[in-house]
Amino acid sequence: MIRKLLTKPIMLETFYGRAPADAPLRVLVADDHDIVHHGLKQLLSDHFSPVTYGEARNAEQALAYCAQQDWDIVLLDITMPDRSGLDILAELKRVRPKVPILIVSAFPEEEFAVRALKCGAAGYLDKRTLASEAVTAIKRVRAGECYVSGRLAGKLAAEIGGKAGVRAAHDILSQREFQVLRLIASGKTLKQIASELSLSEKTVGTYRTRIAEKLDVGTNVEITRYAMQHHLVD
Repeated sequence: MIRKLLTKPIMLETFYGRAPADAPLRVLVADDHDIVHHGLKQLLSDHFSPVTYGEARNAEQALAYCAQQDWDIVLLDITMPDRSGLDILAELKRVRPKVPILIVSAFPEEEFAVRALKCGAAGYLDKRTLASEAVTAIKRVRAGECYVSGRLAGKLAAEIGGKAGVRAAHDILSQREFQVLRLIASGKTLKQIASELSLSEKTVGTYRTRIAEKLDVGTNVEITRYAMQHHLVD
């Protein structure tokens, strides 16, 4: 798989910003929206110099670029055309275990942030506050810290202290079950999911059964409705 990915060329751009920095920054941004890349390039050039900027437009490219080159930080969008950023997080960590990964998403942090952190992310950024938080987040994770918002920090503290209150049903899903849930809710069949995840259709069916039991639902329509009600899919 890695050999196949190594055939993908890296899109790199090095630029020099107006503001001095302690060290050059090598950042890979995995997002399929031009406006995000344009905005981040401008933002990073204002606060770091020089910056080597890599653009990945889908999950496959993100994996390829991490396999080919080391990075100081990866900004990874959850929603991409081929696979979810959350789905490839573990794969990226296997390829570059020491590189911190910041998840960037328009999904509410209360639905995804804790799960992302448990999967190895160094932090979670809401796209709605990206312009005001990205620089601080990057500096913190480069220093070896995690980055979370004040609201999320309170939730994490509550969970550690056993005072988190009633948990949503999907919070008890395993990462694979959560992955299958989102794929079902996106309209994919069990056969398509099996192909995407390199699993047997029978195994995917087992995950679907577990999901239905844990969420107390029956049909795929009910699974999809649950996912939409809890903002787990677009």
